[in-house]
Amino acid sequence: MTVVNRPPLTSDERTQLTGWLDLQRSFVRMKCEGLSEADAHRKTLPTSPLMTMAGVVAHLRWNEYSWFHLNMLGTPDTGQTPWTEGGHPDAEMFVDDVPLAQLLDEYDEECARSNAIIASLALDAVEQGPYATKGEAASLRYVLCHMIEETARHVGHLDIIRELLDGHTSYNE
Repeated sequence: MTVVNRPPLTSDERTQLTGWLDLQRSFVRMKCEGLSEADAHRKTLPTSPLMTMAGVVAHLRWNEYSWFHLNMLGTPDTGQTPWTEGGHPDAEMFVDDVPLAQLLDEYDEECARSNAIIASLALDAVEQGPYATKGEAASLRYVLCHMIEETARHVGHLDIIRELLDGHTSYNE
C-alpha cells in the first residue's frame, strides 16, 4: 500500500470517511519502511512490551477483522482469531516469530477485505455481530469514524516507537 492522498475537500461523506481511513492505513507501511527485522520486534517500552512495530501492525490487522467481519457482518468467530476464552486480551500482539513483511501484507489484505465490506453496506447499516458496545449496535458510519481514530492513534504510536528505535522521523499529511 502506498501513501494515498487526502480525500477531496468537497467530496461526499462516504468518500471523506473511506479516504481518511485509507490515508491513515497507508501510513502504517510507510512507518515501517526500511526497518530491520530485529527492530520490528524490539521492545522499546518497558511497561508495554507488546508495543513493538510488529505488534502494532498485527493489532491493527485484527482490529480491521474484528470491526468489519465480526461486528458489521456478524461473521461467527470459528477460532480463526488469536483471541480465546480466558486468553490474553492482547493475544494478537504476540508476533515475535512472525516476519514484519508478512504482517504488513496481512494488514494490507485485511484492509482490502474491509474496503469490500464497507462498499457493500450503507453508512446507516448497523452491526450484525454480538459484539455491539454496551448492547447497542453501531452504524457503519460510527465504525468508520472509530477506525479512523484507532488507526491514527496507532500510527502515532508507530511514529514514537520508530523514533526510539533508530531516530527516523517522517512527516504525516
